[in-house]
Amino acid sequence: MDLNLLRVLDALLQENSVTRAAERLGTSPAAVSRTLARLRRTVGDPLLVRAGQGLVPTPRAEELREEIGALLRSCDNVLRPGAGFDAAHLQRTFTVQATDLLLVGLAGSLTERIHAESPQVDVVFLPEAVEGGPGLRQGWVDVELGVLGHLDSEIRTRQLTRMSLVGIARSGHPLFDGRIDARRFAAADHIGISRLGKRLGPIDSALAELGLRRRTAVVVPSHTSAMMLARDTDLVALSLTDWLPDTISAMGLRTFPVPLALEPLDLGMAWHPRNSADPGHRWFREHLASAVLAPAGPGPAAARTLS
Repeated sequence: MDLNLLRVLDALLQENSVTRAAERLGTSPAAVSRTLARLRRTVGDPLLVRAGQGLVPTPRAEELREEIGALLRSCDNVLRPGAGFDAAHLQRTFTVQATDLLLVGLAGSLTERIHAESPQVDVVFLPEAVEGGPGLRQGWVDVELGVLGHLDSEIRTRQLTRMSLVGIARSGHPLFDGRIDARRFAAADHIGISRLGKRLGPIDSALAELGLRRRTAVVVPSHTSAMMLARDTDLVALSLTDWLPDTISAMGLRTFPVPLALEPLDLGMAWHPRNSADPGHRWFREHLASAVLAPAGPGPAAARTLS
């Protein structure tokens, strides 16, 4: 059955007029008349009969009126983008690849947001072990979150915010006894953060331009371990501006501006295009973005501003 026949019949039964049905459908009265004749042959019933200057439905047409309307609404819903999506009944696990620093700052807020709408959705966080696109392409990762780079060409991205690096050290660190300039900053012993054990980075390049060098006394694989080490030693680490202020204070740590001309970090999220139009995936991405940009309760002021 041609669904266009049902649309014409629906319009006729709503309007009881060939002319008005044609106007409603954006076609000519002659075309509607031809379709009505075809419908009469198909159904084996006149459907609409002349009564004075107008048309009235037959009993068979009255029986079909609500059924056809419901059928067409159902067809429209099936073809509508995101059709059938109901967050309340969504049962799915989403995988996010992110640094531990971002994870600690947003996992609680994200969980509260999604469980308020969809209590059966689970989230798995992975470390940055398969960055650069393969995890997204092969489906191991739903969303990559952080500083994006070396992505496959087809990967879709969305920039979320821009944040600056700050130094972090224990509250009683000698650095806080005076103004922290580039020379005093370089003179402190530092904690490097690298999963691959790298000792040099943008900090070292910026110091080199000033004729300075720092000592990276320890390299650890995560920001969390760096913060714990900085808490118990006179080593200096790095963090993000206004990120986890309550945690930093509770650990007896303080932050300070890095006295170097450093470019801020662009934080974004990436996903494979096969998931772009998926309503559940789109719903999750929006909640993930909101958890970064507008976390519930006290949170990162810098992350509330779109770049």
